[in-house]
Formats: sequence, structure tokens, C-alpha cells
Amino acid sequence: MRFDIVTIFPGFFAGIFDHGIVRRAIKESLVTIAAHDLRNFTHDRHRTVDDRPFGGGEGMVLKPEPLAEALEALGIKPRETGHPPAPRSQLVSNAAKQPTRVILLSAQGRLFTQAMARELAVLDRAVLICGRYEGVDERINQLYCDMELSIGDFVLSGGELAAAVVIDAIMRLIPGVLGNEASGEFESFGAPDSAIPSDAQGVPRSQHGSGGLLDYPHYTRPAEFAGLRAPDVLLNGDHFEIRRWRREQQLRKTLQNRPDLLENAPLSADDRRILESLAR
Repeated sequence: MRFDIVTIFPGFFAGIFDHGIVRRAIKESLVTIAAHDLRNFTHDRHRTVDDRPFGGGEGMVLKPEPLAEALEALGIKPRETGHPPAPRSQLVSNAAKQPTRVILLSAQGRLFTQAMARELAVLDRAVLICGRYEGVDERINQLYCDMELSIGDFVLSGGELAAAVVIDAIMRLIPGVLGNEASGEFESFGAPDSAIPSDAQGVPRSQHGSGGLLDYPHYTRPAEFAGLRAPDVLLNGDHFEIRRWRREQQLRKTLQNRPDLLENAPLSADDRRILESLAR
């Protein structure tokens, strides 16, 4: 998969992708990442990329002309004027049919989620536009962008950090990037049990698919640390008991930290009984 980043700070990405899984994915040609300097598409001696907003107000807005030139240099054509884009609710689910997406990073965008990352991971290419200042001239969004994404309910100084987050989340779901493919399934916001095959050779899984909930807590050696002992259930080798305990802990952690995730989660009757007990 290829990621093209349009930014006024291409140097921001000089070292951020030189570590860990991303570095290995690039080295093995599973992922290509290129940062494009928006100022290279200006034509005045000051290399101006922003201007004051129409109607007044604070800050500056990224101008449409340099952004349009940068996108067209990347082979992205504008939509015909008067022809609205496809409903954005359809754009993620149809990712496999439309292998390139133009994504605007913006505080006004849809919330980026693990489920969205999983669907975008089938793309051949993602072009990420990093907003700055008060944002990007809305006509760029209307003419070129397939989706507008936010990584959370907060405001950043620019879209560069958000672009790095989006790339990392998508990239690690591309086949071959993780050393163990199951690592992308058994984690917070991961797939439900129904979407995860059982282990080979009839060995029961000790993990539980989170089904969009938070992950369970993890422990490693030593068994006792600072007066605290790892739960005995994890040390007894009983896969079924471990799996049952981990599901309870997933539900407990989600109820405590992100109860909103429970509203749309695929919960079994046993899950609901556990939640009622935890609530009491």
C-alpha cells in the first residue's frame, strides 16, 4: 500500500517512520510512504500557502491553488462542478472497489476508528492532506476529498500527527506487516469471535475476540512483582478458564473506561449477565 502525504512540513516525517513495525514494512516493500512539500506548488517568491479567511475571523486558511496543484501532480483529478461526491458513509465499505482514497485530516472530520482502519487497509493507496492553521479551503474538500477524518475530539496544531496515527493504524493491518497476523485480531477494538477462526489442530483459543471492546489486561514474568501476583487463572494452563476470565476483564475494563462502546457491541447473554454483575 502507498501513502502520499501533502504537508507544509515534510521534515516532520523524517524520523517518525524509521522505527519498529513501520520501518520493517517499508524495508520489505509492503508499504511506501512519501511526503510532498505543499510549498513546492506555489509560484510566488514567498512560497505562500495560506491567506486570511473570507468573512473575517482568527487565523489563516490554506489556499486552494497549491493544494489543487499538489493533488493533480499525484494524479488526483477534481470532481466535475455540480456533481456531488458519493455519500461518505459508503466510501469506506467500498474501499476494495475504489483503490485510492483522498483523506483530509481535520478536527471537523468523522472519528477515525479501528473498524475504519481495517476497511481502509485494503486500499492500494491513500493520499493524506494535512491541514494547518484554521484549516483547508472547503472547496478542496468538495472537489478532491473522499473523506474527512479526525483522530479524536481535540484540536492539534496540524494534520501531521494525525496522518502519522492514521498511517500506523492502517499499516499494521496490511497482511505481512505484523510478525503474527493474530496480533491484529486479538486487541482493543478488534474483531468479534465470530470473525476469528479457531486455532489449528483443535487447540482451544485462550483469547477472546474483543468485538469492538477494550482488550483485557496482560501479565508476564515474574509471577509476583512489588507484592502483586499475576492472577492464578493465567498460570493454570486451562484455556477455557483463561478465556472466560479474559472476557470478564474485557467487559470490566470497557465498562470502567469506555462504557459508550458497549452500546453497539455484539454482546452474548453471558456477556450481559457479567455486565449486570459488574454494575451491581
